Amino acid sequence: MTINGVGFVLLIVLLSCGMPCLAKVYTVGDSSGWSLGVDYKTWTSGKTFQVGDTLSFNYGSTHSVDEVSSGDYGTCTAGNAIASYTSGPTTIALNTTGTHYFICGVAGHCSGGMKVSVPVTAASSAPSGTAKPTPTPSTSTTTPASSAAFSPAVPLVCSLVLFIFNLVVS
Repeated sequence: MTINGVGFVLLIVLLSCGMPCLAKVYTVGDSSGWSLGVDYKTWTSGKTFQVGDTLSFNYGSTHSVDEVSSGDYGTCTAGNAIASYTSGPTTIALNTTGTHYFICGVAGHCSGGMKVSVPVTAASSAPSGTAKPTPTPSTSTTTPASSAAFSPAVPLVCSLVLFIFNLVVS
């Protein structure tokens, strides 16, 4: 089997469109979810967030998720939120590069630690969420495994790409 010029171009386009297969879904705070008492700075460390990845906030009716500016993040101000969500769980796609800032808009929760800043880089061909090795703490407590997971659509999208590729080259 040989691939002609049109088939080669189509293959490149299909592979480019297939890049969402590499997107990750991160559960903010892992098994603790979006709640008071979670160290979100530690939660983000070692993770590489990329355009196309998704954040999943799991929370109850006593919390909210507000995407805010850097300044509002620093002062825990929810009044000028870019977006506000009040019924969990909430899924937010990371569609742009740069740091995204999220706080709980309930009075006192942000200042109590319910805030997370997520640095997002451009998508690459390598899977996102690749964690840098971090030393294991010398305590008897355990840390939940990373919550990064492939999107449920991964097998479907990848199968479709392979199916179309097989049609083109045959």
